[in-house]
Amino acid sequence: MSIEMNHNDLGEFLRARREALRPADVGLVAGGRRRTPGLRRSEVALLADISVDYYERLEQARNAHPSQAVLASLAGALRLSVAERDHLYRLAGYAPPPAGAAGRYVDPAMLFLLDALTTVPAHVMDDLSTMLDQNRLSRALFGSWELGDERTGNVTWRWFTDPESRALNASEEHEAIGRGYAADLRSAAARRGKDAVADRLIADLLQASEEFARYWDEMAVSPLGSTRKRLVHPHVGPLDVQCDVVLGSATGHRMVLFRPQPGSSTAEQFEFLEVLGEHPLGS
Repeated sequence: MSIEMNHNDLGEFLRARREALRPADVGLVAGGRRRTPGLRRSEVALLADISVDYYERLEQARNAHPSQAVLASLAGALRLSVAERDHLYRLAGYAPPPAGAAGRYVDPAMLFLLDALTTVPAHVMDDLSTMLDQNRLSRALFGSWELGDERTGNVTWRWFTDPESRALNASEEHEAIGRGYAADLRSAAARRGKDAVADRLIADLLQASEEFARYWDEMAVSPLGSTRKRLVHPHVGPLDVQCDVVLGSATGHRMVLFRPQPGSSTAEQFEFLEVLGEHPLGS
């Protein structure tokens, strides 16, 4: 349900947050002197994946009525905190998203950490394990999963329905990983309570995968935690990593990073992976 939108306050808030950012804050190159502070409107539009004309109309309150999906994109583009994101929704006439709600918004603290992690693969997932953002090494290791929809971008769904998603993991670890994903999903569903998105994902998995159904019937409940994994990449070889999970308290998002085990050659192999860049598995 929405309420009447205050166009002037919305436009002024967007402009203020845009002008408070530097290009480097969002991973852009400044490109010479700027006549006005902050990001250009065209840069915000690019980051939010909307047209420049539409963004200009939002700032200038010219007959623009943003959807909740557009607001989520703007919140991410402008690196809004959770409080700022919620304020943006209210200015646009919507109730703020509930905790754990689906969407592409990522807490800017998580984005900062993700940008800072340049020597290890890392990515951010929501509590249902839908990929929200990845750093360069994560894309090089797994591919660009963050570009997928709520199914093709969901780690648990792909594990149980797409055999290629397991290609990196040593076969002797498959059973433990599968059980872990099922237990993590039950934990997330319990935290969410009555939630259509979680219920639909579980129902679809039960229908699509007998393996998931077996693990689900075990009734295990356990969120993802730090665990040692052995990955086998077709171009850089075996990788011995500690898979760590960092929880974002404001959103429930999880940052997963792959830390090289001490004494292994994994750190050097990550350097080679950085040079190699994204390369489809099996090619």
